[in-house]
Amino acid sequence: MTDESRPTTEITLLGRGYVIACPPEEQEQLNRSARYLDRAMHGIHARGKVLGAEKIAIMAALNITHELLQALDERKDSEAALARLGERLERALTDLTPR
Repeated sequence: MTDESRPTTEITLLGRGYVIACPPEEQEQLNRSARYLDRAMHGIHARGKVLGAEKIAIMAALNITHELLQALDERKDSEAALARLGERLERALTDLTPR
């Protein structure tokens, strides 16, 4: 597929439009991601401490990555807790089974 024939979607970040190559079935998720990133960038921009879209984008990326890593750690902890609970349940059922 040539670049000219690739499906694209336009997103807006900090009031600036960007055309992104994106398959039609992924456009909704791309738009959702762009809205999330745009809100993060606007939040950083509103604080006024960081100037320049590039620096704002980097700060937003770092913040979002931090959120993602926290969520992944929480998921891992939850999965480990569920595994321990499953093991306890198995032991309890084994103890209840007549021999």
